[in-house]
Amino acid sequence: MSGDSGKWLAVVVILVFSGLLWLQQDVFQDEVAGRARVVDGDSLELKGERIRLKGIDAPELAQKCRKNGAEWACGRASLTALRKKIASQAVDCTGGEFDRHERLLAYCSAGGTELNRWMVAEGWAVSYGGNFKTEERAAKSAKRGVWQGEFTMPQAWRRQNPRY
Repeated sequence: MSGDSGKWLAVVVILVFSGLLWLQQDVFQDEVAGRARVVDGDSLELKGERIRLKGIDAPELAQKCRKNGAEWACGRASLTALRKKIASQAVDCTGGEFDRHERLLAYCSAGGTELNRWMVAEGWAVSYGGNFKTEERAAKSAKRGVWQGEFTMPQAWRRQNPRY
């Protein structure tokens, strides 16, 4: 092989490899849209796919919080808030990775509202992994959702209730 042929072959190989990497972006991007079933405050089922709202952590369904010295079902309230926000609107979700429970980690929207951000801003979920910290601070300051009283962070609650 002459020197020029080797250079051209190297260029072609690099271009093909670059093209494959570019195409891979779409392969690893999962998009799902349609009517969703709300499973809990940070999980949906959409067209048979289980979806976890990325960057948030909502109270578990069985989790209780305290307000004015009394317990209240904050986990159920979180689910209800998300269910009401979505209502009968189509939900669009985009994500590219899966959690250990094989749920798609996604950012979802309905009716032009980014649901992940909205859940934290309304106090029905907390920021997870550093996302939505500004919204969490605002919800806490305004005593919205779980911030209207006392609660255990969902991750800590799951550690304390391993059978849940």
